[in-house]
Amino acid sequence: METPDELLPVSVITGFLGSGKTTLLNRLLRHADMADTAVVINEFGEIGIDNALVEQSDDDVMLMSSGCLCCTIRGELVDTLRNLYIRRVKNEVPEFRRLVIETTGLADPAPILHTLMADPFLVMRYRLDGVITTVDAVNGDATLDNHVEAVKQAAVADRVLITKSDLADEAGMTALADRLRQLNPAVSVHRVRHGEIEPADLFDAGLYNPETKSLDVRRWLKEEAYGDGDAHDHDHGHDHEHDHNDVNRHDDSIRAFCMYFDEPLSWQALATWMELLATYRGDDLLRVKGLLNLVETDKPVVIHGVQHLFHPPVTLAAWPGEDRRSRIVFITRNLPRETVADMLSALTDAAGSGGIKVHT
Repeated sequence: METPDELLPVSVITGFLGSGKTTLLNRLLRHADMADTAVVINEFGEIGIDNALVEQSDDDVMLMSSGCLCCTIRGELVDTLRNLYIRRVKNEVPEFRRLVIETTGLADPAPILHTLMADPFLVMRYRLDGVITTVDAVNGDATLDNHVEAVKQAAVADRVLITKSDLADEAGMTALADRLRQLNPAVSVHRVRHGEIEPADLFDAGLYNPETKSLDVRRWLKEEAYGDGDAHDHDHGHDHEHDHNDVNRHDDSIRAFCMYFDEPLSWQALATWMELLATYRGDDLLRVKGLLNLVETDKPVVIHGVQHLFHPPVTLAAWPGEDRRSRIVFITRNLPRETVADMLSALTDAAGSGGIKVHT
């Protein structure tokens, strides 16, 4: 397997219709720092690429004046990504070092993440860097109220861009940012005008840190965002000031919390839990990140799951600090933390791991 710095990082840009993805992409395509980037979109016409930006093109690839290339999805995404990588190896396209995938406005980003995590060819050549979600500063609240897809896009994001910030008042944007952080406590929120943002603010959100050339689990997990580790398992899924009778508000279905385990866990029990949870409640398991202390090894193990699929576990060379408790971050929909905790406790008990306690 390739080492992490040799795998090509992939960022997924998502956001609801009208939230500014088109403007963002056009700005990014002009940026000199995108010179070693490939951008995969649904159709060229959908984002209205300025012809002045195009230096050279064929049926499905455009070479931009910034040096990056832009290609369309032909058939299945997995085929597009395979062919793009092969063309890179054959020097038929520039040797890009980063990939950006743009989704449609109604899309759930989970299928794209599944593609990157499951296909054997892609797993050996690409790595997920992060999910970037655009939210309209003016209409964002209404969109989150009325469209569960938009709530899911924000809940699984590593970066959220509040777009059209020049058209909204300060109080409204502050309230929107607070709401987004309640949905997703660890997310990094940026305000954007006319799609202008430095690429450096969007990328390098994944487990691998290119600056340190290492796997930086603290930066990636951000467990502190979910509350004090001694208090355990905080619930950030509610906005306690809104009307709970508002049937259009989807925030109440989202839970974001972190669970801690004082004693080493059995991998057999954890693997069984992951399989059962993904099989029976996968639609409601939006994202899972974890750092595990296992009975079977003295090295920490990292897990990452999106709905029905978990990425192969990654073993770190050493613990990132003195705290060796297992900790698992969950972002769920209509899946209470008590249900998850009860299942984990039952499985660890069944595996003979007596004394393991799930903090709630």
